[in-house]
Amino acid sequence: MNLDEARMEICRVGASLFTRGYVHGTTGNISVRLADGYLITPTDACLGELDPASLAFVDPDGVHVDGEPASKAIALHRSVYDADNSARCIIHTHSREVVAASFEEREPEDDLLPPITPYQVMKVGSTPVLHYSTPGSAATAEHVGRLVARRIRDHRPVRSLVLARLGPNVWHGTPLRAMAVLEELEETALLWNRLHPSSLPAAAMKDLAERFRAAW
Repeated sequence: MNLDEARMEICRVGASLFTRGYVHGTTGNISVRLADGYLITPTDACLGELDPASLAFVDPDGVHVDGEPASKAIALHRSVYDADNSARCIIHTHSREVVAASFEEREPEDDLLPPITPYQVMKVGSTPVLHYSTPGSAATAEHVGRLVARRIRDHRPVRSLVLARLGPNVWHGTPLRAMAVLEELEETALLWNRLHPSSLPAAAMKDLAERFRAAW
């Protein structure tokens, strides 16, 4: 994906998320990793009204090069990109069902949800929750990078995590695939918040791992 394609795709995905209520006001951010840096939505931008030319471009060291000032989430995004070479797009939202589920008491880095549906297991996977910290915290960005790298080393990779009381960060190889992860996570959180269903049985989890290489 080149720079112009990335600009258009970020705006398209942002508009889709805003229209369907996954983001509101000026919440959320989207970034794409390119060969020579990162393209990310500006600080306090409305994802439903993005201008391709205004998107912030920063170099590999995080230095602003072009566009409006970058979202304060750029440090966290860079930590994920540094830890997971497969990540090409990151989406962060304050989507309500995931945020609601994050209020439950849990140990640090416990999963947001148990594995309750097969597509949650296949498309989202394990989603650790980090305890609340101030938005844009450098310490949180460093923590996220360590967590993602450790899970890859342990052969339990993640493509989503949640900042408690703030919302999910999801990533994948393209903006469209990252959005699909977010959609599946939000819908699964809705089921959990309404019903608190039981987890899939161990035999079903084993079958998903064998058939679809689903990691949990």
